[in-house]
Amino acid sequence: MFARKSSDLRTRIGVVCSACVLSLLAACAGGGDGQNCALGQVSLEAGCTDSAKAAERVRRVVRDTMTELDLRSAIVSVSVDDTPLLTEAWGESAPGQAATVDMHWRSGSIAIAYLTTALLQLQDRGVLSIDDKLSKWLPDFPHAADITLAMLANSTSGYADYVDLDVLPLYKDVHRQWTQDELIAAALAQPMKCKPGTCFSYAHTNFVILGRVMTMASGRPVADLIRTGILEPLGMRETRSDSTPFIPAPVLHAFSSDRGRYEDSTDWSPSWTIAEGSIMTSTVPDVMRSAAAIATGRLVSPRSFAQFLEPRTASFPRMSTERYYGLGILVSNGWVMQNPSFFGYSGLMAYLPAKKISIAVTTTLGPASPEGNTSDQLFRRIAQDLAPSQTP
Repeated sequence: MFARKSSDLRTRIGVVCSACVLSLLAACAGGGDGQNCALGQVSLEAGCTDSAKAAERVRRVVRDTMTELDLRSAIVSVSVDDTPLLTEAWGESAPGQAATVDMHWRSGSIAIAYLTTALLQLQDRGVLSIDDKLSKWLPDFPHAADITLAMLANSTSGYADYVDLDVLPLYKDVHRQWTQDELIAAALAQPMKCKPGTCFSYAHTNFVILGRVMTMASGRPVADLIRTGILEPLGMRETRSDSTPFIPAPVLHAFSSDRGRYEDSTDWSPSWTIAEGSIMTSTVPDVMRSAAAIATGRLVSPRSFAQFLEPRTASFPRMSTERYYGLGILVSNGWVMQNPSFFGYSGLMAYLPAKKISIAVTTTLGPASPEGNTSDQLFRRIAQDLAPSQTP
């Protein structure tokens, strides 16, 4: 509803929130199979499996989940042993228009992993260090002398989140273009959640501030850093930065019941979500191009990649070395992933290094869809089928 409280708002429109993070953090153990399979087969826990049969199992999971969750559409791509298994679309975008794999959608917090990868690339070039203090660039910010760039990247800065209807009336005008200054001011006007470095408290605030620091340190817009550091090297030609409601054609339409009625939310403004330049649209095939590259550190140095996945948040409540938040990335039972959900769009980018499984998902909602990230729910079911000992 329009007057939804802050805790409900985080579930429905958070690009990724602490509740979303913790829901992903399961605690099982697993390992690689080490099997050499014949041509036309993939290595799964049960042994070498015919690729066509494995693909049909995924299709069955998608169809069953769409029915159960009343999904309007689903676009899914899966690879096993780094070999494509399927990339397909189900359902419809707008009324009478079938969903297709080349449709563009708002990829939300998937771009946070691109933002922090670009941050580590700046470190690799000697432009900054993730252990630099925020005060080096923004000395007037609260506790700037105690907050490092790493704390911004892993949400341990203690800054409050502006995604709260009592702070930012996002539903009052869903088309409003929020400025980064407005977002930062709204966040910093609130009390700190904790002393810097003493808690995990997810806040979109962190990434907006981090993007500003990256631009100040490099002299280049975040969009340029992501384009040259991630999109171009990976051949992601269908991914672009744009804080306006514009989405390139063909468009996957989103629908939301957040305002108490089921409505098309495709043209709602994403300007409030994360750092300017990392507010992006993409396609499922493009997201797949980045899944393994981000999760295996292909674009950064070994030292920076170790920091990317370092379990600095593992000691905080409800987290562990098996389930934690890295530098803008979720690590859950071996999976390295991100899971956006806001304004009717949701998605998932995940890679399981131990079994070389990549999964990219986006779903849109039907009138009876449940609250929460339906793309994450679909992903979990696919992961359970393909790698049951490492279900996220």
